[in-house]
Amino acid sequence: MKMNIVFIASLILVFSNFIEASDGMDVMHISGKVLCQDCTQGWNEWVDGAKAIKGSIVSLTCLDERRRVMYYGSDLTDEAGIFDLIVNQTCHGKTIKPKNCFVRLVSSPDPVCNIATDFAGGKSGVKLHRPTVVYRDLLKYVLSPFYYTTPMCDEPNINDDDNLETNDDINQNNY
Repeated sequence: MKMNIVFIASLILVFSNFIEASDGMDVMHISGKVLCQDCTQGWNEWVDGAKAIKGSIVSLTCLDERRRVMYYGSDLTDEAGIFDLIVNQTCHGKTIKPKNCFVRLVSSPDPVCNIATDFAGGKSGVKLHRPTVVYRDLLKYVLSPFYYTTPMCDEPNINDDDNLETNDDINQNNY
């Protein structure tokens, strides 16, 4: 029982120091990678053969306490498909709270691989939770890779209510 109390107390101490350290940072870095995943390839190529997309746009949107946009920024990926957003933690005199920020895919310059997927949350957006690196003046969030795919690999939206027929429509068309 005493060991559990000591363990919990040490966790509280570590996390309180972690929170205090991240509050004193002036800037935060958000980085990740954007890749093209082609479903027409074999399994190994599909899993391991994703190619980097140069010039893809990734955005960061941060909201205030009233859920209004207080910061919006974007970055282009380099030759390796890597983006690195560098953001001041204060915007218009207010402190940006990373937990109120999300990163998502915006566009792909690839003429073939340009359908955003929600694999790793790239299409709908990923909220920032825990920083990957907190060291001296560095606060960094490293995200899982985001993926685009080809139109051939895109799954159709079968939940589109506009294209569904009602039972009355089906019964009226039976002759």
